[in-house]
Amino acid sequence: MEVYKALNKNLVFLIVACIVFFMSCGGKTLEKTIDNPWERMSLIEESVPQVRFLDKNFNIKDFGAVADGVTFNSVAFEKAIKFCANNGGGKVIVPSGKFLTGPIHLESNVNLHLEEGAEIFFSTNPKDYPVVHTSFEGTELMNYSPLIYAKNKTNVAITGKGTLNGQANNSNWWAWSGGKSYGWQKGVPSQNDPENREVLVDMAEKGVPVAERVFGEGRYLRPNFIEFFECNTVLIKDVKIINAPFWILHPIKSNNIIIDGVTINSHGPNNDGCDPEYSQNIIIKNCVFNTGDDCIAIKSGRDADGRRVAIPSKNIIVQNCKMIDGHGGVVIGSEISAGVNNVFVENCVMDSPNLDRAIRIKTNSKRGGTIEHVYVRNLEVGTVKECVLKLNMFYNVYGSQTGNFIPVIRNVSLENVKVKKAGKYGVWAEGYKESPVENITLNNVVIEKADSIYLLKNIKNFNFINTYINDKKVESIKN
Repeated sequence: MEVYKALNKNLVFLIVACIVFFMSCGGKTLEKTIDNPWERMSLIEESVPQVRFLDKNFNIKDFGAVADGVTFNSVAFEKAIKFCANNGGGKVIVPSGKFLTGPIHLESNVNLHLEEGAEIFFSTNPKDYPVVHTSFEGTELMNYSPLIYAKNKTNVAITGKGTLNGQANNSNWWAWSGGKSYGWQKGVPSQNDPENREVLVDMAEKGVPVAERVFGEGRYLRPNFIEFFECNTVLIKDVKIINAPFWILHPIKSNNIIIDGVTINSHGPNNDGCDPEYSQNIIIKNCVFNTGDDCIAIKSGRDADGRRVAIPSKNIIVQNCKMIDGHGGVVIGSEISAGVNNVFVENCVMDSPNLDRAIRIKTNSKRGGTIEHVYVRNLEVGTVKECVLKLNMFYNVYGSQTGNFIPVIRNVSLENVKVKKAGKYGVWAEGYKESPVENITLNNVVIEKADSIYLLKNIKNFNFINTYINDKKVESIKN
């Protein structure tokens, strides 16, 4: 009995000591968060766990795969992945060659590894894609499986020097967008037909359960390319991705994701390069984005569905990336109803006459959301078509986009940014009278050429520090 008493006393002492220690550390961390956001970024980086796999290799050819670009290899991929997972995990090797397949569903502890010279071609037949729990433009539904899909998995990766080819073009997936420049013709079904996207959005507004939002065949809502849904500890490294049907990298409701050294080249409709949604602790580094839409677009759900889920995207780090074509380099929105905070962008190069903006935040009073604590430094910007920084609370692309959810945009900082040509404006910011865009800082920003210095409406506390546009020093605005 005396031994147990002593143990209990020691346990109580240990618990109290731990509480004091973590309270002390928490206080210091909070101070760092307030005083220096870049120190906070470093803490986030250090906290993201690395994937780890057993040293076992499982070659898909050993499971019946044929590298002729014609044989359908879905069964071989499925067998190899399941066998790998059931034996503790490791690498599923895709050797050099051309492999045709339907969707690939990953398991925990599996690294899908494409050796140099390997190319996976994904079927363009919608019938090959089963209906799964996924998302379309920020609204959850049951729809075509993403080309590569993982749900509720941990410790999973896609790596290697090979290529993932979605084979999308103007004669298959892209035409579903309803855009004439992507192969759609009048009379051909598309996502824009009233019974398709509009019905999905209406279901979400009415609170229809996700399990009852069944789309798929005949509804023309394109699948995402790579989607990690409710996953933890994920790596995507070195692969090249081309010709995507829709959004390309889509972590949704996922945590601890590292995307490193990936090259994306896909100029289809809505071909966003990477869309973290309802996700946290995401590192995107050393990547090249050449896209038909936003290079990186951080999301958190659309309208009622975003407010239902209510998981903000946060702790997103973008480093050492190159943005070529796209609607924006690093974008937040427009599906942003649950909010976004703690975004860090550094050491990136953005340059293309087909890149519209460098940094963009887009929302409206139907989306709502609070977007705050966005930090950008050390950008080299060649040419952007419209402006360097755009902060817009009146984003409107699908008709009327007004409602009763006034958004908030605040605490955005750009420092050490050099721009050769900015298009219409250096800075474009529009807020509401009751919710101005506020606490924006441009420090040591030089824009050599822009048609106009800025367009600012309903803003508060715009700080221009050592900032020059068209060789003119820009003065701060405190109203």
